[in-house]
Amino acid sequence: MQGTVDGFSYGLVTPLVAYLMACLGGALGLRCTTRSMLVAGRWRAGWLAMGAAAIGSGIWTMHFIAMMGFTVRETPIHYDKPTTFASLAVAIVMVGIGIFIVGYKRATGTALFTGGTITGLGVASMHYLGMAGMRLNGKLTYNTFTVSVSVVIAVVAATAALWAAGQVRGFLWSVGASLVMGLAVTGMHYTGMGALSVHLHGAAGSTPGGESPATLLAPMMIGPLAFLLLAAVVVMFDPLMIMGRPTTWSSTERRPGIPAHATAAHLGRRPTSSSRRHHQRPRRSSSRTPQNW
Repeated sequence: MQGTVDGFSYGLVTPLVAYLMACLGGALGLRCTTRSMLVAGRWRAGWLAMGAAAIGSGIWTMHFIAMMGFTVRETPIHYDKPTTFASLAVAIVMVGIGIFIVGYKRATGTALFTGGTITGLGVASMHYLGMAGMRLNGKLTYNTFTVSVSVVIAVVAATAALWAAGQVRGFLWSVGASLVMGLAVTGMHYTGMGALSVHLHGAAGSTPGGESPATLLAPMMIGPLAFLLLAAVVVMFDPLMIMGRPTTWSSTERRPGIPAHATAAHLGRRPTSSSRRHHQRPRRSSSRTPQNW
């Protein structure tokens, strides 16, 4: 027997809230990735890790907010807790791999293609692993072509977002990229849901295993939401992110072959009076007695 699937049981509320969460996670993740390209060492790794966690938490929260509006009329839907947790871990780890590739190799050429592909596959894996955690009195089947389209959407969206993060063009640029990324991730989710069919078992009145969405998903989303709020505070109060330009002292001051006074000029500081006197030639000198410098 075919189940009656409804992905919009609360109307447009769940799609809009899901889209906003995808945009928030994407915006924070892209700003962290952009910030990482302006520093080096452990600071870069820290910003990239925060970006991966922000994007992973954002798309995971988006997915399960959208799933709050998903119902099958003939059977209740429960969720398996380990599988649901695993989908969050997969999202953060795979998105992190893609972001680290771009963060250290720059968003160009092979690195961008590889990082975008891995990140997109991470988004798709999170979605279908989360769907695998559903427990209902039926069997889930998918249309192969529609699933393939959803994966392509995820990969293209991830690649475009990472390319935008590598442009380092300021706050508004990242906001625009996050809006596009949120639209693509949400579109990927509902495309994947469009590939779903539910074939019910005979015993339609039995209760499936697992936990109900209200008892499992609502408490589980508190952690990712709290992290996104913390990441937003960190990004908002980071002065370099607000200014939107890289620090120049680290790359210029350590460059071999550049005099110290040239570095000072590059940083916008005038050379001191003693340094100017040091580089000026004396106008006249005596040929009889040497000058004492």
